[in-house]
Amino acid sequence: MATTADLMKFGFKQEELAEQTRGQYSKTGFPVPARRYRLHYEGYNISIEEPYFYILHYLRYYAGFPSIDKITDIFAAAENSAFFGANQQRLGMQQDKVSQFLATIGKMVKELFQLVRELRVLDERLSYYVDSFKPESRSRESAEITLKGTWVDLVEQGAKNPASVYGMAREVQFTTLPDLFFSTHPLRQEDVDEIVDRERGAFNRKVKEVLKRKLRTFLAWKEHTFDELKNRRVFTLKYLRQHYEIIRMYIHWVKPYLRNIQRLQLDQSKTETPDLLVAFESSMIEVELLARKPGTVNQCLLINYLFRTRPEMSYNQEYQRGPIHLGRVEIDIRCYGWTSQEIENYKKMREQEDFQLLGIIDGSVKAAMEALGDELMRYLKEAGEDMGPKPAQQAEGKKSSFMSPYSSVFKGFSELFGKAKTPKKQPRPKKPSKTDLMKMSMARTGAEAGAKSYAWTIYHHFKKHHGMLNW
Repeated sequence: MATTADLMKFGFKQEELAEQTRGQYSKTGFPVPARRYRLHYEGYNISIEEPYFYILHYLRYYAGFPSIDKITDIFAAAENSAFFGANQQRLGMQQDKVSQFLATIGKMVKELFQLVRELRVLDERLSYYVDSFKPESRSRESAEITLKGTWVDLVEQGAKNPASVYGMAREVQFTTLPDLFFSTHPLRQEDVDEIVDRERGAFNRKVKEVLKRKLRTFLAWKEHTFDELKNRRVFTLKYLRQHYEIIRMYIHWVKPYLRNIQRLQLDQSKTETPDLLVAFESSMIEVELLARKPGTVNQCLLINYLFRTRPEMSYNQEYQRGPIHLGRVEIDIRCYGWTSQEIENYKKMREQEDFQLLGIIDGSVKAAMEALGDELMRYLKEAGEDMGPKPAQQAEGKKSSFMSPYSSVFKGFSELFGKAKTPKKQPRPKKPSKTDLMKMSMARTGAEAGAKSYAWTIYHHFKKHHGMLNW
């Protein structure tokens, strides 16, 4: 139940204080209505599902409300009842599915870190190759020296191998070979002979032969490993994209199960009431509907059902068992004149009380994605199939920001995790004039009057239809 603080947070100034039992007033958790009607209907030989659908159909087909939203749908059942047992079986099946999905999501998010790290290492190594193949690059020499050091250490196994650059300097006394090898930088394999003969002509012929052999072998290794690393990076990027889409797919799959679990869980506040006894076949259900007719100010009827029932499990079909609810229903009809913004605020207030489990999983995966920082965003942008600007954007020139091509790819995560977009600075709204305030007040009064009329008609016809005292 919402508190006064919750109501004020969402723009409702006052909480309703109503008579719940004779002479006893208490706060109900609802905004103060223009009028309220209350119906109690009880019968142990009739199904109380009928009053719910009677009012629902009346709102749609007789009162003409085009929009009816279900705001709340929660229940509780006695632990010893057959209804409770059937419910727990279904809840257990949903929980098993969720546990499998969440375990897979956690494992794949962990692997996402490894993929990003692998791409980071590949980019670091490829930067050396790119610089070494650019004659005009200022860092070409340092990149070439770095690659040669890697080749000597990994391919020739350093000084341990007598045939390596350092091994020959020690074993065969080619002491100048390391200096010549690290200071001679031909760009392609076919340039090796010409550059060595031109720049190192003063050295011993054997030394030049060994230098040519080492440089040719190094350049062949560099070109092939460069191609290999580029192909590996392309494959890893595509795999990262696939990994990302699979995580989104699993989270999309798990959300309905989480919602089902939330709805199948019992409302603990109702299990502790004296209306629900463990030994009895009893249950309690609360449903809330919001019906509205559009206008400058909407005519709104907020209908709250509180069922206390005795569910009877019956076989409707050979393979399906379901309960028939018999017992008592309390119906509260509240009349409001609300703007569209006030309706949205009320829905948000109710949603704040539900689906906390969804917020936990979304928040944890969102936090993991944010921990990867801009690198994940950059790699996903690069791996996207359709990342280029649209023709309309190309016509705008440089107006689009760097992140605009990425927005289409990352839109899925923003929807998935409920990530709020950075709000644009809105101009300060104008203070309404006295005329505007008067028009709004008149529209609200008219909407409340219309809602009162419909509420009275529903109340009157319900009593008449169900054989109650009416006038």
